[in-house]
Order: sequence, then C-alpha cells, then structure tokens
Amino acid sequence: MSSSFSGLSTALSSLIAQRQALDVAGQNVANANTVGYTRQRADLASVEALSAPSMYSAGRVAGNGTRVTGIERLGDLFLDARLRAETGSASFAATRSETYLRLESTVAEPGDKGVSQALGEFWSAWQELGNTPDSDAARKVVLENASALTQRISSGYAAVVTQWDQARTELDAAVVDVNATAAAVADLNERIRGVLVSGGSANELIDTRSSKVTRLAGLVGASAVEREDGTLDVMVGGNALVRGDKAHAVEVTPGTWTMGSPVALRWAGTGYALGADAGRVAGLVTALAPEADGGILAKAAASYDKLAQALVGQVNGIHTGSYTAGDPQAQGGVFFTEPATGVTAATLAVAITDVKDIAVAADGLGPLDGSRADPMSAIATATGGPDRTWSSFVVDLGVTSRSAAQRASVTEATRTTAERLQLSNASVDIDEESVNMLAYQRAYEGAARVLTAIDEMLDTLINRTGVVGR
Repeated sequence: MSSSFSGLSTALSSLIAQRQALDVAGQNVANANTVGYTRQRADLASVEALSAPSMYSAGRVAGNGTRVTGIERLGDLFLDARLRAETGSASFAATRSETYLRLESTVAEPGDKGVSQALGEFWSAWQELGNTPDSDAARKVVLENASALTQRISSGYAAVVTQWDQARTELDAAVVDVNATAAAVADLNERIRGVLVSGGSANELIDTRSSKVTRLAGLVGASAVEREDGTLDVMVGGNALVRGDKAHAVEVTPGTWTMGSPVALRWAGTGYALGADAGRVAGLVTALAPEADGGILAKAAASYDKLAQALVGQVNGIHTGSYTAGDPQAQGGVFFTEPATGVTAATLAVAITDVKDIAVAADGLGPLDGSRADPMSAIATATGGPDRTWSSFVVDLGVTSRSAAQRASVTEATRTTAERLQLSNASVDIDEESVNMLAYQRAYEGAARVLTAIDEMLDTLINRTGVVGR
C-alpha cells in the first residue's frame, strides 16, 4: 500500500517539471529574434511506480509523477543539409555573376568609354585623311585617335589585371575565413561532446556550430555528417575539413598573374587538391583560372591581346605597303610598335611621332594621293579584323554574363526557399510558445491544487483523527 505522503512527491515532480518546461518556453521567447537559434522543447515522461502490484499490495499502484527526460532541439537534419547545399550553389553562382558584372563595367560596352567607340573614331580619322591627304590637321587627328585607342585598350587590359589581383586578395581572405571557421567548428565539437557526456544540454552550442557549418557551405560548399557522440564531420570534396575536434587547414597555391601559373586550393602540407566545386571560394578560383581552364578574367585579357594583335597586324600590313608624304619614294614604317616579345594589349603603342610619316599614298602617285586610306578604314568591316574580334568578345561576354546573372537569381531563389523551410521548422513561433506557456502554467496550477488537497487530507488525518468525544 502506498504511503499517505506519496502524493506530495507526485505533485512536487509535476511542479518541478512544469517549471522546467516553462523555462524552456521562456528561453524560446527570449531568442525569438536571435539569428541561428533553433527552438527547443522539454520532453516530459511519467515516472513509473516504485513497486509492481503483488498479492500483498493494495491493488493497482499509481505512478510517481512526471519528469523532464531532456530538452530537445527541434532542428531537422534534412532541412539543414538542404540549406547548406543550396547555400553553396547560390554562393558559387553569385560570385561568378559578380565577376562578370565587374568585368562588364570595366569593358563599358556599349558606351562612349568603350573600345568600340575608339575604334570607330580611329577608322573615321583614316577616312578623313584619305579625303585630305595633304592636311596636317587630319594627320594629327589620326595620331591622336590612334593614341586614344591604344590607351583605351591598354587601360582596359590593366583593369582586368587589377580585377584579377582583387579577386586573388579576396580568395586569400576567404581561405583565412575557412580555416578560422573550421577551427571554431572543431572547438565546438569538443565542447559539445563534453557537455553531452556529462548529461547536459548543448543546444545553444549546437546552434552556433550549425551556423558556422552553413557559413563553410557558403565558402567552400561544405556538407556535414553527424556522429553518435554529437560531433559533426565537415566534408569538402569527399574529404574531411573537420573531423571531431581536429580541423585540417586549406591553402592557396602561390599563383600570380605575372607568373601565369594557375591558382588552386589544396590541403595544407599535403599538396593534394581540395576539390571544392561550390561556394564563394570555388567561384573565385574559376574567375582566376587560366584561359585554357575557362578562367573568366584570363579569357577577357586574352581577348584584349587578340584585339591588339589584329589591330597591329592589319594596320601595319597596309601602312608598310604605303608611301609617306615626307618622302614619296619612302614606304611607311610600322604604325604600331611590334616588340620582339610579341604584341600584347599591355604594350600596345603608336610607333609614329611625326605626322609626315603617316603613309596613305600608293606607289608612284605622289604625296597628294590618299588612296591607301580606303583599305585602312575598310579594316573596320574586315572578317577577322579588330572590330569583329572585339565585337565577338563583347557579345559573348554579354550573353555569358546574362546567363550567369540568371543562374545566380535562380540559385538564390532556391536557397531562399530552403532557408524558409528550415526556419519554418526551427524558428520560434510566439503564438505557439504563448499557448505552451499557458499550458505549463495551468499544469503548474493544477499540481499546486493537488498539493493543497493532499495537505488538507493530511491535516485531517493528523490533526483531526481521534479527537471525537474530546
């Protein structure tokens, strides 16, 4: 037979359990606007009776109240994994799109600051010179427009190199961020494991770790595998960036623009490639890659070089076959310089300094002939000419940039959807918590009423029983 005092412990267990559950609800409400916080729930379970009924017991025995078996973190591993995957894809696409947008801003096509405008003015100057070959003013305009064209091509190429250097700096900073975040995850793994072993709740630490793993997903496309001891292994390219309380550092190969060597990611101290195919870091690597590997900036720089080579080759080809005004018997020299190391956009320059050295006369027709200016200006529409070469690059850049922007928009929308689903499951709902608090409050009040009723029963038993007739 149970003790007359057993009901006190039952009511007390309810008071304690409901108060703990109310504390959890209060924690949820307090962190309703905390970024990365995942709502929690107190799991209650009934406490079984101390003894089972027997032939000497007084029939069925009630349980001994309730207890909190744990504080559950209401996250969803599947939704977390999906968000990380979409975050990596969106970050990769956004980085590529950002690279193209910066490049388009540098190219400035179409517009008054673009190479196309300078090419058009250059060819127009040759047409005007063909009409007035004896005009020093027309010859001066040719030289001025030629100088402006070379300056625009060279500065455009330099801007691409500057963008490459900036992207390289951003990559270095991103890798430092990756290593620091990975080390933080490893430290959190150790702390979480220690808390769980001691029987405590590590929910807040797990929230912090989850946010950092999502950050790693945005940086290097990381994924996570949960272990039985509560730790997370963070994987990149099939290899562990973080395993338990150990983090493996990542480094960037020392490639530079002037060296022409590829920039790649590898595991520090091993030389093995990282294999990241998502995240901002992977997007920066594709921007910095050589032209043969589809490098965005290297391809743009090569297009500037091809433009310079087409311009120099075709203009010099006509100019060296024409005759100058200063000496009708002298053929023109090269109009643009041709360095022994080869023509590049960076070294493009006008070779002529005297307007009299501009050659537009045909053989034997004298200094007043300007017929050779016609084939010079016709280069503008020539197949394989500088205009066609540049136009092809600009069109390809526009199409590719538009495609990259659309891809970034789609992946960001997908990431937003994944985040919304994850938040709908993990975020705090104030209305729901208000209902829970009310339920816990009423349960607490009920337990207090039970405690009061038992107290009154015991008072009757102790203080009033046996006093009849006194």
